[in-house]
Amino acid sequence: MMNAVRVDVDAYELLWPTTLFITEGERIARSSGGQWSDRVTWLLTEALSGTTAMADFEDVANLKKSQQVDPWASAAPSRTTPTWGTGDGNPQREWFTELLSRANELRHVAAPRPYWPQRRSESFARMPGKPADVHQEFVRIITEFEGNGYLVEAFGERCVDGDEDLLDPAEVIDRRLGIAGLWPLTPAKWDEDDFYGLVEVFHDMVSRPRRRWFHSFSMCGWHYIEFHAVPGRTLYRWKINQMLSSAGIEYELAAEGKDFGRLVAVTDDARSHLVHQVLHLSTPGVKERVEHAIVLFRSRSASSESKRSAIVTLAGVLEERRQLIRDDIGKPDEGALFEIANRYDLRHRRTGQHGDYDAAFLDWIFWWYLATVELTNRLIVARTA
Repeated sequence: MMNAVRVDVDAYELLWPTTLFITEGERIARSSGGQWSDRVTWLLTEALSGTTAMADFEDVANLKKSQQVDPWASAAPSRTTPTWGTGDGNPQREWFTELLSRANELRHVAAPRPYWPQRRSESFARMPGKPADVHQEFVRIITEFEGNGYLVEAFGERCVDGDEDLLDPAEVIDRRLGIAGLWPLTPAKWDEDDFYGLVEVFHDMVSRPRRRWFHSFSMCGWHYIEFHAVPGRTLYRWKINQMLSSAGIEYELAAEGKDFGRLVAVTDDARSHLVHQVLHLSTPGVKERVEHAIVLFRSRSASSESKRSAIVTLAGVLEERRQLIRDDIGKPDEGALFEIANRYDLRHRRTGQHGDYDAAFLDWIFWWYLATVELTNRLIVARTA
């Protein structure tokens, strides 16, 4: 029986979201050609901390070469002769395939636990960062992306053979944001609009290079090719949202919807999943209205009036599906659903409606109505099936 190449997942730590690492890795695993191992090496360099995984990947091939059966030895194979499993016989492919299959076992890099002096200090506590600290962390993240070629598609890159494609980053950002002088990044000069504008604009500019090659002439350095925006933006949102959360800033970059890549108010995972489900199942015509309501409600600058408008939009969708709700849920419950929208100061704005309620009521009614839209989506899908 053939033995599979062993992968020591306990020795590696992820710098990326697990799902993104698997997605990009599976794409490489399906590819072929002479650049295959280079793509793997670049992925391991980017996505895993340190050089251990990359060294193990290279050592797999070297180990096979060093332990091949001596042609002058007995024809009977030694018990210590390594075997490499089935497949195409490429040990590096087998190693990489096993790593992907066990990617969910990989730990993420985390800040070290408090050391002795910190644990002894009564004043030690993890407090939200100051604005200056957050700005500096943002610069560090952008510098890392720039160093890994994620801004080459937006800005171009220097080369000893000529810089014909090189753009001025300050002009590129100015054209998008309408604010001059934001490059080089100088956090001491930023106000809130500058900072949040940069957070959003870099989301739209990053693009992951899936290949790189080393230009040795005059030690020019690495050049990057095969750009793809989806993994670049996914990784960027993950890093930026972690940064904002650690600083106690209650905004995050939206992962879908009309406000995709824009800062929105933070919700928990369950509500984020609800947004995904309702957008995924909504029919054309309804989807656009629901997207509009979500944008209104979770905007960074959402007011009570915009939240009311969002609720009214959802109520309109449910009104059109009133008979469906009545048929599947029952008339008494259907009446209660619309009684809130009609008796409170939301839709009709009539005399005698309740208007002296806490703003938290708006949050509750919005998510309730959004969940009901998602329920009716499922009922429609079930009927169609």
